[in-house]
Amino acid sequence: MGGALLDGWLASPTPPRLVILDRHRSRSDDTVTIVRTAAEIPADFQPDIIVLAVKPSAAEIVIDALGKALGPRLNGAAILSVMAGRTCETLSDSVRRAGADIPVLRAMPNTPSSVGAGISGLYASTAATHEQKSICHDLLFAVGDVVPVENEDDLSVVTAISGSGPAYVFLLTELLEKAGQQHGLAPNVARRLARGTIYGAGRMLDDLPESAEDLRKAVTSPNGTTAAALAVLMKPDAWPQTVPKAIDAATKRADELAG
Repeated sequence: MGGALLDGWLASPTPPRLVILDRHRSRSDDTVTIVRTAAEIPADFQPDIIVLAVKPSAAEIVIDALGKALGPRLNGAAILSVMAGRTCETLSDSVRRAGADIPVLRAMPNTPSSVGAGISGLYASTAATHEQKSICHDLLFAVGDVVPVENEDDLSVVTAISGSGPAYVFLLTELLEKAGQQHGLAPNVARRLARGTIYGAGRMLDDLPESAEDLRKAVTSPNGTTAAALAVLMKPDAWPQTVPKAIDAATKRADELAG
């Protein structure tokens, strides 16, 4: 997820000033400085926000390394975690062990952030200042839209809906491509039709005020081809049952990671 955010920030017309701790990238310019270890962070760099985009199991190691490298400068920052499952409370404990007591915010972006079309749920702990909330909002807004949530527990559902959601759309696209090929379309034709359909439907959802239900009904002529397909997809044991089950499974897994 960190890579998707970075790609989106670098493509933004007004990218933020960044110091990136990444062992696999190599780029430094007026906007971005890449370091391979926390010890290489420039001595005159004071972070406002530390975006924590690592595997949950590595969070403590990274926070400890940042504490040692930044020293008192760590107290001038706030943490923005984009990790699934790690709560503000557990991250705050790790930060205190590193010698600081700073606010923790959590966000759940998604991979379309890499092309500036992401959407992020954002939760801010009560310790975060208005300025820190604003900076985090602006960072996420630079790569898409931002939806604030009032309860940290809501991030599990955000993870299931929008964090994991691109994979559901990619699966639908994949299945449409395969079905087109099975019915005789050339692979490149099936691919363009499937991808163009998903893109166009997404544009309509974003641009038009109608609900998804109303848009679906508008394209469904009685006894037509769309109605024939939806009669299969909307059977009680098809999408109306399996989609909620999938979201339940993803939400439960996010809760387990938090536990």
